[in-house]
Amino acid sequence: MLIVGSFGDVRAQQVADTVFSPQVAEAAFPAGKGPLVLVDEAHYNFHTIGERYSPFARLLRKDGFAIAPNRDSLTATGLRRARVLVIANALPDTLDWVLPTHPAFTAMEVAAVEQWVNDGGSLLLIADHMPFAGAAANLAAAFGIVFQNGYAVRPTDYAGQYVFRRGDKSLGTDIITMGRSPEERIDSIVSFTGQAFRALRPVRALMTIDSTLTLFFPSRDREIDAQTPQVAAVGLLQGVVFRHGRGRVAAFGEAAMFSAQLAGPEQVPMGMNHPSARQNGRFALNVVRWLVGVLEPDSMPVGR
Repeated sequence: MLIVGSFGDVRAQQVADTVFSPQVAEAAFPAGKGPLVLVDEAHYNFHTIGERYSPFARLLRKDGFAIAPNRDSLTATGLRRARVLVIANALPDTLDWVLPTHPAFTAMEVAAVEQWVNDGGSLLLIADHMPFAGAAANLAAAFGIVFQNGYAVRPTDYAGQYVFRRGDKSLGTDIITMGRSPEERIDSIVSFTGQAFRALRPVRALMTIDSTLTLFFPSRDREIDAQTPQVAAVGLLQGVVFRHGRGRVAAFGEAAMFSAQLAGPEQVPMGMNHPSARQNGRFALNVVRWLVGVLEPDSMPVGR
């Protein structure tokens, strides 16, 4: 299997679905009065609220959250005003996606984010397949998460959709998937090619990879064949949440699932707008609600 591409090609192939309208039956906060969510745009991010993550921003705004871009280095002063920091597919630069992958974040930025979370902030860290996983690896490591700078794919299907179901336990049973009512309950979600990672600390696993996926480690983005170094991905993770000090962290190894995009010349839906991913939007909302404390584990209904 040989997949050839470049940074420019990928950008051209994925655009936001501007007509997709995420639904929120009952907002958690009055319009614009909810906690401030900062979405990082200071690190050559592939996903920003003005482009591919505009559907994600619309979803949160419908729930009452205030949304703003972060266009500066990550510092204690800059983070002080935020309740949630979202980092999606950060990069160190816009050069060709080849090894070695350099960190997107300086040591000072990593220390600032870790301290901010420890003091009560909430981080949603999303890093997709190579090179995004490698670029965010040092930030993830500060929280005991080991991002794998590769591709978690089926050996015969690069551009696949992977369904995580509560029925087979690949989707974890958690307040985030159970919700507080039948309307908030989530039984399946879909990811759209990503990485797989390990946790060196106790976590609540939301997305656990099954035996159908393999983790490939290409030296150049999207160039995969039978000779590419690989390991079995079974048991590795693609989504977790956990407490860190007084704060909270949600870490994911796939980014498109939180957006609504149109991919390729045929403009194929990818993300919350995909016909098989109808609960992805609810899942994204539940994750952010958990990050700000709207969903608490001790509020889980008894007997469900």
